[in-house]
Parts: sequence; C-alpha cells; structure tokens
Amino acid sequence: MITLAPPSLEIIAPSYGSSFYFSKYDENANIKSHLWHYHPEIELVYVNGGSGKRQIGSHISYYTNGDLILIGSNLPHCGFTNDQTGNKNETVIQMKPNFLGNDFFEIPEMKNIQNLFIQAKAGIAFHGDTKKIIGERIEAMEIQSPIDRLLTMISILNTLERSKEYTILNADGFSIEMQVQDNDRISSVFNYVKDHFQEPIALEEVANLVSMTNPSFCRYFKKITNMTFTSFVNDYRLVHASKLLAEKPISISEICYESGFNNFSHFNKSFKAYTGRSASQYRQELKTIIK
Repeated sequence: MITLAPPSLEIIAPSYGSSFYFSKYDENANIKSHLWHYHPEIELVYVNGGSGKRQIGSHISYYTNGDLILIGSNLPHCGFTNDQTGNKNETVIQMKPNFLGNDFFEIPEMKNIQNLFIQAKAGIAFHGDTKKIIGERIEAMEIQSPIDRLLTMISILNTLERSKEYTILNADGFSIEMQVQDNDRISSVFNYVKDHFQEPIALEEVANLVSMTNPSFCRYFKKITNMTFTSFVNDYRLVHASKLLAEKPISISEICYESGFNNFSHFNKSFKAYTGRSASQYRQELKTIIK
C-alpha cells in the first residue's frame, strides 16, 4: 500500500507589532507551488504579473497577468509561484478569523467583512480593476506603520466584499468543513494526483491509498468535492496542458502526452470542452496576454 505524507499544517506567527502576518517576496522567492498545505488563518495573496497554476480545494485553474486570491480558514491549497511564473513579486497576508478579537467582526459595521470570510471558505479569485487597484494597495502596505497597515487591511477587505469582479473557485465543491481526518485523507489523494497525473492512475490504487473500497472512495470523493475522481484528474491534466501551452514552445501533441493524455483526439475534445477553444487558439490568445 502506498503512503504519502498528509498536507502540512503551516504554523503562522503575526508580523512584529501586528495582529496579522504580512510579507512581500521578490519574484519567485516564495516557491510553494509543490507544497499542499493548510492553516487556520485566512490568506490574501497578490501575485504581481506572471502566470501560473492555482490549486485551491478541488479547484484547479491557470491564471495569467497576475492573481489576487482570498483563501478561507483551513482550505487546503498549493502555492502560486515557481521559477517559471515570471511574476515581479508576491505579497502574502495571513490573519486568523478573529485576529481583531472574538467580538469585533460581530459589530454592524463589519457585516460586509463577515460575509466575505464566509465566501472565502470556497476560495475567491478577483479580477479586472479590483485586482489591479487592490494589488497596488496591498503592495503599499509594505512601508506603512502597523496602525496604518491595519486600517488599510480592513478597508481592503470591505472593498473586496463589495466588488463584483470575482469568481468563487469551489462554487460546487468542498461542501464540508474540513476536519483533520478528511483533510489528511483528501489531501493525500490530491498529492498523489499532483505527483502522478502524467501516468495512468488506477482508481483501485488511489482507493487503497486511503483504505477504502472503490465504490466507497468514489462516493466519498464526490461528497467532498462534488465532482468525480475521473473529472478531477482530467481537469488537473487540462490545467497542466494550459500551463505548457503558455510556457513551453513544444508541439501540441507533445503537450498532450506530457499532460497525461494517451489519446490526442480525446485531448483535443476535452480541452475545447474545458476552455471553449482549441489548444492552438488558446496558445495564440495567451501570447499577447503573457507578453
């Protein structure tokens, strides 16, 4: 039986003199894209420029021209940058849900932020002017005093809740509050897919990994993620293909097989169904965005 390490519980300490953690990293200095982890803190991440893969809960997608993500408490995720991302910098803010005290967010003025934290349990990606404007405000926090940084943080959270430029990443999935046993179990599956998606993946092997029968595992995975295991693996492969189309000057047939597909016709059909365009159209459109 295969055994994998469970997702790592990241221990986070607030920045000195502050009630939350703030750090800005140049380029790819915060490489965690290989690391599946979770923490009780809510996390706001701004990636300035570049393109890469985001995996949050059961959601997998490819971002371009930077990213602005809000991740809820204990929602498992991988990092967003690596040595191919091409970002200018990355700013990470992490705060406990009650970082301003148990009752602060219960007051009427904080209702918007309460709503935002509830939505963040599924992960939120912001885009358009919201991503640009909030990204600039997040980066400006680096040189602010602790009190000004706190006031800016509250204002940013309020602005995000009011924005219409967002996507809920796990809108149909990750429907339960992750408990330790579930987190370890489902994250072991995610880690296995992450490490083996370029190879054939046998359902029985993955079910054995979490000590379940095939039918029990299929029901369990669908209950947690609201998608089938086969669909999850297929989506993972398609997002990897999207990444390769943007980043590597290799043929589409090579991308097909590097992404774990063993049938070129099936890859083309799946990719068009997933993105709404053919692989060659997708690559052509991304050239102008990524440059």
